[in-house]
Amino acid sequence: MKRNAVAVGLLVAGLAWPAAAQVSGNVVKIGVLNDQSGVYADFGGKWSVEAAKMAVEDFGGKVLDAPIEVVSADHQNKADIGSNIARQWFDVDGVDAITELTTSSVALAVQALAAEKHKVTITNGAATTDLTGKACSPTGFHWTYDTHALAVGTGGALVGQGGDSWYFLTADYAFGYSLEEQTAKFVTSQGGKVLGDVRHPLNTTDFSSFLLQAQASGAKVVGLANAGLDTANAIKQAAEFGIVAGGQKLAGLLFTLAEVHGLGLEAAQGLVLTEGFYWDRNDESRAWAQRFFERTQRMPNMVQAGEYSSVLHYLKAVQAAGTDDGEKVAAKMKELPVDDVFARGGKVLANGRMVHDMYLAEVKKPSESTKPWDYYKILATIPGDQAYLSLEESGCPLTAKK
Repeated sequence: MKRNAVAVGLLVAGLAWPAAAQVSGNVVKIGVLNDQSGVYADFGGKWSVEAAKMAVEDFGGKVLDAPIEVVSADHQNKADIGSNIARQWFDVDGVDAITELTTSSVALAVQALAAEKHKVTITNGAATTDLTGKACSPTGFHWTYDTHALAVGTGGALVGQGGDSWYFLTADYAFGYSLEEQTAKFVTSQGGKVLGDVRHPLNTTDFSSFLLQAQASGAKVVGLANAGLDTANAIKQAAEFGIVAGGQKLAGLLFTLAEVHGLGLEAAQGLVLTEGFYWDRNDESRAWAQRFFERTQRMPNMVQAGEYSSVLHYLKAVQAAGTDDGEKVAAKMKELPVDDVFARGGKVLANGRMVHDMYLAEVKKPSESTKPWDYYKILATIPGDQAYLSLEESGCPLTAKK
Protein backbone atom coordinates (compact mmCIF):
# COMPACT_ATOMS: atom_id res chain seq x y z
CA MET A 1 0.00 0.00 0.00
CA LYS A 2 2.80 2.36 0.90
CA ARG A 3 4.55 1.67 -2.43
CA ASN A 4 1.31 2.37 -4.33
CA ALA A 5 0.81 5.64 -2.43
CA VAL A 6 4.31 6.76 -3.39
CA ALA A 7 3.64 5.82 -7.01
CA VAL A 8 0.40 7.80 -7.04
CA GLY A 9 2.18 10.76 -5.47
CA LEU A 10 4.86 10.68 -8.14
CA LEU A 11 2.21 10.44 -10.86
CA VAL A 12 0.36 13.47 -9.49
CA ALA A 13 3.63 15.38 -9.21
CA GLY A 14 4.47 14.37 -12.76
CA LEU A 15 1.16 15.63 -14.05
CA ALA A 16 1.60 18.96 -12.27
CA TRP A 17 5.27 19.38 -13.19
CA PRO A 18 5.07 20.49 -16.85
CA ALA A 19 3.20 23.75 -16.04
CA ALA A 20 5.74 24.75 -13.39
CA ALA A 21 8.63 23.72 -15.66
CA GLN A 22 7.46 26.23 -18.27
CA VAL A 23 8.31 29.14 -15.96
CA SER A 24 11.98 30.06 -16.29
CA GLY A 25 13.71 30.19 -12.92
CA ASN A 26 10.40 29.21 -11.28
CA VAL A 27 9.48 32.88 -10.93
CA VAL A 28 7.69 35.33 -13.23
CA LYS A 29 9.53 38.61 -12.92
CA ILE A 30 8.17 41.96 -14.15
CA GLY A 31 10.37 45.06 -14.33
CA VAL A 32 8.94 48.57 -14.09
CA LEU A 33 11.43 50.86 -15.82
CA ASN A 34 10.66 54.57 -15.73
CA ASP A 35 11.60 58.05 -14.56
CA GLN A 36 11.49 58.08 -10.76
CA SER A 37 13.47 61.23 -10.01
CA GLY A 38 13.16 63.64 -12.93
CA VAL A 39 10.67 65.60 -14.98
CA TYR A 40 8.24 62.65 -15.27
CA ALA A 41 8.50 61.35 -11.70
CA ASP A 42 4.84 62.17 -10.94
CA PHE A 43 3.63 61.20 -14.41
CA GLY A 44 4.40 57.52 -13.73
CA GLY A 45 7.26 57.08 -11.31
CA LYS A 46 7.03 55.04 -8.13
CA TRP A 47 3.24 55.32 -8.36
CA SER A 48 3.32 53.05 -11.42
CA VAL A 49 5.34 50.53 -9.42
CA GLU A 50 2.50 50.46 -6.87
CA ALA A 51 -0.04 49.99 -9.66
CA ALA A 52 1.94 47.00 -10.97
CA LYS A 53 2.07 45.51 -7.48
CA MET A 54 -1.70 45.96 -7.16
CA ALA A 55 -2.18 43.98 -10.37
CA VAL A 56 0.03 41.18 -9.08
CA GLU A 57 -1.85 41.05 -5.78
CA ASP A 58 -5.25 41.09 -7.51
CA PHE A 59 -4.10 38.23 -9.76
CA GLY A 60 -3.28 36.22 -6.66
CA GLY A 61 0.49 36.63 -6.38
CA LYS A 62 1.22 33.46 -8.39
CA VAL A 63 0.87 32.27 -11.97
CA LEU A 64 1.37 28.65 -13.11
CA ASP A 65 2.21 27.88 -9.47
CA ALA A 66 5.20 30.23 -9.65
CA PRO A 67 5.52 33.42 -7.58
CA ILE A 68 5.32 36.79 -9.33
CA GLU A 69 7.94 39.40 -8.52
CA VAL A 70 8.01 43.12 -9.39
CA VAL A 71 11.34 44.95 -9.65
CA SER A 72 11.87 48.58 -10.61
CA ALA A 73 14.55 51.03 -11.67
CA ASP A 74 15.00 54.68 -12.69
CA HIS A 75 16.21 55.13 -16.28
CA GLN A 76 16.73 58.90 -15.76
CA ASN A 77 15.17 59.57 -19.20
CA LYS A 78 18.35 58.34 -20.90
CA ALA A 79 18.17 55.65 -23.58
CA ASP A 80 21.65 54.28 -22.82
CA ILE A 81 20.91 53.91 -19.10
CA GLY A 82 17.54 52.33 -19.86
CA SER A 83 19.10 49.87 -22.31
CA ASN A 84 21.84 48.89 -19.86
CA ILE A 85 19.32 48.22 -17.10
CA ALA A 86 17.12 46.22 -19.46
CA ARG A 87 20.09 44.13 -20.65
CA GLN A 88 21.08 43.37 -17.05
CA TRP A 89 17.50 42.45 -16.22
CA PHE A 90 17.14 40.13 -19.21
CA ASP A 91 20.59 38.52 -19.20
CA VAL A 92 21.35 38.25 -15.50
CA ASP A 93 18.29 38.87 -13.35
CA GLY A 94 15.74 36.76 -15.21
CA VAL A 95 13.20 39.52 -15.89
CA ASP A 96 10.47 38.28 -18.22
CA ALA A 97 8.76 41.56 -19.16
CA ILE A 98 9.52 45.27 -18.86
CA THR A 99 6.71 47.79 -18.47
CA GLU A 100 5.93 51.53 -18.23
CA LEU A 101 8.96 52.87 -20.17
CA THR A 102 8.30 56.58 -19.83
CA THR A 103 10.17 58.63 -22.46
CA SER A 104 9.94 57.59 -26.10
CA SER A 105 13.67 57.37 -26.75
CA VAL A 106 14.04 54.88 -23.89
CA ALA A 107 10.94 52.91 -24.91
CA LEU A 108 12.16 52.55 -28.51
CA ALA A 109 15.61 51.38 -27.40
CA VAL A 110 14.33 48.89 -24.83
CA GLN A 111 11.63 47.53 -27.14
CA ALA A 112 14.27 46.84 -29.82
CA LEU A 113 16.52 45.10 -27.29
CA ALA A 114 13.60 43.02 -25.97
CA ALA A 115 12.76 41.88 -29.50
CA GLU A 116 16.32 40.49 -29.85
CA LYS A 117 15.91 38.67 -26.53
CA HIS A 118 12.36 37.44 -27.34
CA LYS A 119 11.07 39.27 -24.25
CA VAL A 120 7.89 41.28 -23.77
CA THR A 121 7.74 45.06 -23.35
CA ILE A 122 4.56 46.97 -22.53
CA THR A 123 4.83 50.73 -22.88
CA ASN A 124 2.49 52.89 -20.80
CA GLY A 125 4.40 56.12 -20.27
CA ALA A 126 5.88 56.88 -23.70
CA ALA A 127 3.79 58.26 -26.54
CA THR A 128 5.39 57.90 -29.97
CA THR A 129 3.34 55.98 -32.54
CA ASP A 130 6.62 54.55 -33.90
CA LEU A 131 6.38 51.87 -31.18
CA THR A 132 3.57 50.20 -33.11
CA GLY A 133 4.51 51.78 -36.44
CA LYS A 134 7.87 51.68 -38.18
CA ALA A 135 9.61 50.36 -35.03
CA CYS A 136 6.97 47.75 -34.13
CA SER A 137 8.07 44.49 -32.55
CA PRO A 138 6.56 40.98 -32.32
CA THR A 139 6.81 41.17 -28.52
CA GLY A 140 6.26 44.93 -28.05
CA PHE A 141 2.98 46.45 -26.83
CA HIS A 142 1.74 50.05 -26.50
CA TRP A 143 -1.04 50.25 -23.97
CA THR A 144 -2.25 53.51 -22.46
CA TYR A 145 -2.19 56.26 -25.12
CA ASP A 146 -0.14 57.59 -28.00
CA THR A 147 0.46 60.82 -29.85
CA HIS A 148 -2.25 60.09 -32.41
CA ALA A 149 -4.91 59.68 -29.71
CA LEU A 150 -3.83 62.95 -28.07
CA ALA A 151 -3.91 64.77 -31.40
CA VAL A 152 -7.40 63.51 -32.26
CA GLY A 153 -8.69 64.44 -28.80
CA THR A 154 -7.15 67.78 -27.84
CA GLY A 155 -6.25 68.96 -31.34
CA GLY A 156 -9.67 68.10 -32.71
CA ALA A 157 -11.47 69.80 -29.85
CA LEU A 158 -9.62 73.09 -30.18
CA VAL A 159 -9.88 73.28 -33.97
CA GLY A 160 -13.60 72.66 -33.57
CA GLN A 161 -13.77 75.61 -31.19
CA GLY A 162 -12.15 77.95 -33.71
CA GLY A 163 -8.51 77.37 -32.82
CA ASP A 164 -7.46 77.03 -36.43
CA SER A 165 -3.93 78.49 -36.26
CA TRP A 166 -1.23 76.83 -34.16
CA TYR A 167 2.31 77.38 -32.95
CA PHE A 168 4.11 74.47 -31.27
CA LEU A 169 6.44 74.55 -28.31
CA THR A 170 8.02 71.11 -28.54
CA ALA A 171 10.25 68.91 -26.38
CA ASP A 172 13.39 68.20 -28.38
CA TYR A 173 13.29 64.40 -28.64
CA ALA A 174 11.26 61.60 -30.27
CA PHE A 175 8.13 62.06 -28.16
CA GLY A 176 7.88 65.80 -28.84
CA TYR A 177 8.46 65.40 -32.56
CA SER A 178 5.81 62.69 -32.81
CA LEU A 179 3.25 64.65 -30.79
CA GLU A 180 3.80 67.80 -32.86
CA GLU A 181 3.70 65.86 -36.13
CA GLN A 182 0.49 64.00 -35.29
CA THR A 183 -1.28 67.10 -33.98
CA ALA A 184 -0.17 69.29 -36.88
CA LYS A 185 -1.38 66.66 -39.33
CA PHE A 186 -4.76 66.52 -37.65
CA VAL A 187 -5.06 70.34 -37.41
CA THR A 188 -4.31 70.81 -41.11
CA SER A 189 -6.66 67.98 -42.09
CA GLN A 190 -9.44 69.91 -40.34
CA GLY A 191 -8.67 73.10 -42.27
CA GLY A 192 -6.32 74.70 -39.75
CA LYS A 193 -2.74 75.85 -40.29
CA VAL A 194 0.56 75.69 -38.42
CA LEU A 195 2.40 79.00 -38.18
CA GLY A 196 5.64 77.65 -36.73
CA ASP A 197 7.37 75.77 -33.94
CA VAL A 198 10.27 76.00 -31.52
CA ARG A 199 12.02 73.17 -29.71
CA HIS A 200 13.27 73.14 -26.14
CA PRO A 201 15.54 70.72 -24.23
CA LEU A 202 14.00 68.21 -21.85
CA ASN A 203 13.67 69.49 -18.27
CA THR A 204 13.75 73.18 -19.20
CA THR A 205 13.23 75.67 -16.38
CA ASP A 206 13.20 78.92 -18.40
CA PHE A 207 10.65 79.01 -21.22
CA SER A 208 10.72 82.79 -21.70
CA SER A 209 12.39 82.92 -25.14
CA PHE A 210 10.22 80.07 -26.47
CA LEU A 211 7.01 81.62 -25.18
CA LEU A 212 7.88 85.03 -26.62
CA GLN A 213 8.24 83.43 -30.06
CA ALA A 214 4.89 81.70 -29.65
CA GLN A 215 3.29 84.97 -28.55
CA ALA A 216 4.79 86.88 -31.49
CA SER A 217 3.45 84.31 -33.96
CA GLY A 218 -0.12 85.47 -33.37
CA ALA A 219 -1.33 81.86 -33.44
CA LYS A 220 -4.69 81.27 -31.80
CA VAL A 221 -3.38 78.14 -30.09
CA VAL A 222 0.01 77.46 -28.53
CA GLY A 223 0.42 73.69 -28.57
CA LEU A 224 2.61 72.40 -25.75
CA ALA A 225 4.12 69.24 -27.24
CA ASN A 226 5.85 68.29 -24.01
CA ALA A 227 4.86 66.69 -20.71
CA GLY A 228 5.36 66.54 -16.96
CA LEU A 229 7.14 69.43 -15.28
CA ASP A 230 8.02 70.91 -18.67
CA THR A 231 4.33 71.49 -19.41
CA ALA A 232 3.62 72.75 -15.90
CA ASN A 233 6.51 75.23 -16.05
CA ALA A 234 5.49 76.43 -19.51
CA ILE A 235 1.92 77.05 -18.34
CA LYS A 236 3.08 78.97 -15.25
CA GLN A 237 5.41 81.18 -17.30
CA ALA A 238 2.81 81.69 -20.03
CA ALA A 239 0.57 83.23 -17.37
CA GLU A 240 3.38 85.62 -16.41
CA PHE A 241 3.70 86.74 -20.04
CA GLY A 242 -0.06 87.27 -20.32
CA ILE A 243 -0.39 84.85 -23.23
CA VAL A 244 -3.85 83.57 -22.31
CA ALA A 245 -4.95 87.01 -21.13
CA GLY A 246 -3.91 88.28 -24.56
CA GLY A 247 -6.34 85.92 -26.29
CA GLN A 248 -4.19 82.91 -27.18
CA LYS A 249 -5.21 79.44 -25.96
CA LEU A 250 -2.80 76.95 -24.44
CA ALA A 251 -3.18 73.31 -25.44
CA GLY A 252 -1.58 70.86 -23.01
CA LEU A 253 -1.15 68.04 -25.52
CA LEU A 254 0.02 65.59 -22.85
CA PHE A 255 -1.20 66.70 -19.45
CA THR A 256 -2.58 64.32 -16.85
CA LEU A 257 -4.26 64.40 -13.47
CA ALA A 258 -0.86 64.27 -11.75
CA GLU A 259 0.29 67.49 -13.43
CA VAL A 260 -3.04 69.23 -12.85
CA HIS A 261 -2.70 68.39 -9.16
CA GLY A 262 0.84 69.73 -9.06
CA LEU A 263 -0.08 72.92 -10.88
CA GLY A 264 -3.35 73.55 -9.05
CA LEU A 265 -6.77 74.44 -10.45
CA GLU A 266 -6.14 78.18 -10.30
CA ALA A 267 -3.38 77.89 -12.91
CA ALA A 268 -4.72 74.87 -14.83
CA GLN A 269 -8.42 75.81 -15.10
CA GLY A 270 -9.85 75.78 -18.60
CA LEU A 271 -7.15 73.57 -20.11
CA VAL A 272 -8.49 71.01 -22.53
CA LEU A 273 -6.69 67.67 -22.44
CA THR A 274 -7.08 64.01 -23.34
CA GLU A 275 -6.61 61.06 -20.99
CA GLY A 276 -7.27 57.36 -21.22
CA PHE A 277 -8.67 57.12 -17.68
CA TYR A 278 -10.40 59.32 -15.10
CA TRP A 279 -10.81 58.05 -11.56
CA ASP A 280 -14.23 59.66 -10.99
CA ARG A 281 -15.88 58.23 -14.10
CA ASN A 282 -18.02 55.51 -12.49
CA ASP A 283 -18.40 53.39 -9.34
CA GLU A 284 -15.83 50.82 -10.48
CA SER A 285 -13.15 53.42 -11.27
CA ARG A 286 -13.82 55.21 -7.98
CA ALA A 287 -13.49 51.99 -5.97
CA TRP A 288 -10.21 51.02 -7.64
CA ALA A 289 -8.85 54.56 -7.36
CA GLN A 290 -9.67 54.63 -3.65
CA ARG A 291 -7.57 51.49 -3.17
CA PHE A 292 -4.74 53.15 -5.09
CA PHE A 293 -5.14 56.29 -2.96
CA GLU A 294 -4.87 54.30 0.26
CA ARG A 295 -1.44 53.07 -0.90
CA THR A 296 -0.11 56.29 -2.42
CA GLN A 297 -2.13 59.23 -1.03
CA ARG A 298 -2.95 60.32 -4.58
CA MET A 299 -5.47 59.48 -7.25
CA PRO A 300 -4.15 57.66 -10.36
CA ASN A 301 -3.69 59.19 -13.78
CA MET A 302 -3.97 57.21 -17.01
CA VAL A 303 -0.36 56.03 -16.93
CA GLN A 304 -0.73 54.41 -13.51
CA ALA A 305 -4.15 52.92 -14.30
CA GLY A 306 -2.79 51.67 -17.63
CA GLU A 307 0.16 50.07 -15.83
CA TYR A 308 -2.28 48.11 -13.65
CA SER A 309 -4.27 46.99 -16.68
CA SER A 310 -1.26 45.94 -18.75
CA VAL A 311 0.37 43.91 -15.98
CA LEU A 312 -2.93 42.16 -15.27
CA HIS A 313 -3.32 41.35 -18.98
CA TYR A 314 0.25 40.07 -19.20
CA LEU A 315 -0.35 37.69 -16.29
CA LYS A 316 -3.59 36.43 -17.84
CA ALA A 317 -1.63 35.72 -21.02
CA VAL A 318 1.10 33.83 -19.13
CA GLN A 319 -1.63 31.72 -17.53
CA ALA A 320 -3.34 31.09 -20.88
CA ALA A 321 -0.07 30.28 -22.66
CA GLY A 322 1.08 27.91 -19.91
CA THR A 323 4.54 29.46 -20.08
CA ASP A 324 6.48 32.71 -19.61
CA ASP A 325 8.13 32.33 -23.03
CA GLY A 326 7.97 35.85 -24.46
CA GLU A 327 6.79 35.02 -27.97
CA LYS A 328 4.07 32.63 -26.78
CA VAL A 329 2.86 35.10 -24.17
CA ALA A 330 2.83 37.91 -26.75
CA ALA A 331 0.64 35.80 -29.02
CA LYS A 332 -1.84 35.22 -26.19
CA MET A 333 -1.85 38.93 -25.30
CA LYS A 334 -3.06 39.65 -28.83
CA GLU A 335 -5.77 36.98 -28.62
CA LEU A 336 -7.27 37.87 -25.24
CA PRO A 337 -9.79 40.74 -24.89
CA VAL A 338 -9.02 43.58 -22.47
CA ASP A 339 -11.82 44.13 -20.01
CA ASP A 340 -10.89 45.74 -16.71
CA VAL A 341 -11.20 48.96 -14.71
CA PHE A 342 -8.98 50.81 -17.20
CA ALA A 343 -10.49 49.61 -20.47
CA ARG A 344 -13.84 48.05 -21.24
CA GLY A 345 -14.00 46.24 -24.56
CA GLY A 346 -10.35 46.89 -25.35
CA LYS A 347 -8.52 44.89 -28.01
CA VAL A 348 -4.88 44.35 -28.91
CA LEU A 349 -3.99 44.69 -32.59
CA ALA A 350 -1.41 42.55 -34.35
CA ASN A 351 1.13 45.41 -34.11
CA GLY A 352 0.80 45.52 -30.30
CA ARG A 353 -1.42 48.62 -30.10
CA MET A 354 -4.11 48.25 -27.42
CA VAL A 355 -7.21 50.04 -28.68
CA HIS A 356 -9.56 51.57 -26.11
CA ASP A 357 -11.68 54.65 -25.57
CA MET A 358 -10.07 57.98 -24.66
CA TYR A 359 -11.65 60.91 -22.81
CA LEU A 360 -11.63 64.58 -23.73
CA ALA A 361 -11.67 66.65 -20.54
CA GLU A 362 -11.62 70.26 -19.42
CA VAL A 363 -9.98 71.24 -16.16
CA LYS A 364 -12.55 72.67 -13.75
CA LYS A 365 -12.47 76.12 -12.24
CA PRO A 366 -11.73 76.09 -8.50
CA SER A 367 -15.36 77.06 -7.84
CA GLU A 368 -16.58 73.99 -9.75
CA SER A 369 -14.54 71.45 -7.80
CA THR A 370 -16.58 69.89 -4.97
CA LYS A 371 -14.09 67.44 -3.41
CA PRO A 372 -10.37 66.57 -3.42
CA TRP A 373 -9.08 65.49 -6.85
CA ASP A 374 -12.36 66.59 -8.49
CA TYR A 375 -10.55 68.18 -11.43
CA TYR A 376 -12.20 67.23 -14.73
CA LYS A 377 -15.34 67.82 -16.70
CA ILE A 378 -15.54 65.01 -19.26
CA LEU A 379 -16.51 66.68 -22.53
CA ALA A 380 -16.57 63.63 -24.79
CA THR A 381 -15.67 59.97 -25.11
CA ILE A 382 -13.48 59.26 -28.14
CA PRO A 383 -14.08 55.70 -29.40
CA GLY A 384 -10.92 53.65 -29.68
CA ASP A 385 -11.22 53.10 -33.42
CA GLN A 386 -11.22 56.88 -33.88
CA ALA A 387 -8.48 57.60 -31.35
CA TYR A 388 -5.91 55.17 -32.73
CA LEU A 389 -4.40 54.44 -36.11
CA SER A 390 -5.71 51.32 -37.79
CA LEU A 391 -3.33 48.44 -38.38
CA GLU A 392 -3.10 49.45 -42.05
CA GLU A 393 -2.39 53.10 -41.22
CA SER A 394 0.22 52.32 -38.56
CA GLY A 395 3.04 51.50 -40.98
CA CYS A 396 4.14 48.48 -38.97
CA PRO A 397 6.31 46.42 -41.37
CA LEU A 398 5.50 43.18 -39.55
CA THR A 399 1.81 43.44 -40.39
CA ALA A 400 1.98 45.15 -43.77
CA LYS A 401 0.33 43.25 -46.61
CA LYS A 402 2.93 41.77 -48.90
